[in-house]
Amino acid sequence: MNAHLQPTGSAYFISPETAAVESHTLSVLVDNEPGVLARVIGLFSGRGYNIESLTVSETEHQAHLSRITVVTRGTPQVLEQIKAQLERIVPVHRVVDLTVRARELGQDRPIEREVALIKVIGEGEMRAETLRLADAFHAKVVDATIGHFILEITGKSSKIDQFVAIMKPLGLIEVCRTGIAAMNRGVQGM
Repeated sequence: MNAHLQPTGSAYFISPETAAVESHTLSVLVDNEPGVLARVIGLFSGRGYNIESLTVSETEHQAHLSRITVVTRGTPQVLEQIKAQLERIVPVHRVVDLTVRARELGQDRPIEREVALIKVIGEGEMRAETLRLADAFHAKVVDATIGHFILEITGKSSKIDQFVAIMKPLGLIEVCRTGIAAMNRGVQGM
């Protein structure tokens, strides 16, 4: 076996090392029933695929359908394999690679947003600076005491990363992020 195709404990070894690893956002429409998420996640963990972000929510209450948004990385061959394996899971209705669809529509990426709650110490001179920066990033104060703030921020993951980095020297206590919700532009649905 070629040295660059040796098993590494991950499914990524099946592609030549010359293939570029890319991040893709997949949208998976599934029945909203017990065990579905476990089966989808089991597919990723059982084959050594990493999940960078995961969000799940019922999107069509009457039809009992949920949408799972997964951000994962891999070579084009691995990403195709992930999609094909997801489509074979019984309660999965549809798998859409939003990254590929965005490129087909002439866009870089799908519209992706994330929500974060960020707790920061809010005392002394740092209190005013925290509020000033929160305003600059369009973050909302959702809870405040004499000793701390909890801020809510929505945007691209890179914006949230930047905001968290700026809050660290001001007394960052805790961060809670939702994961990415994504959708393509245009009139067609998933």
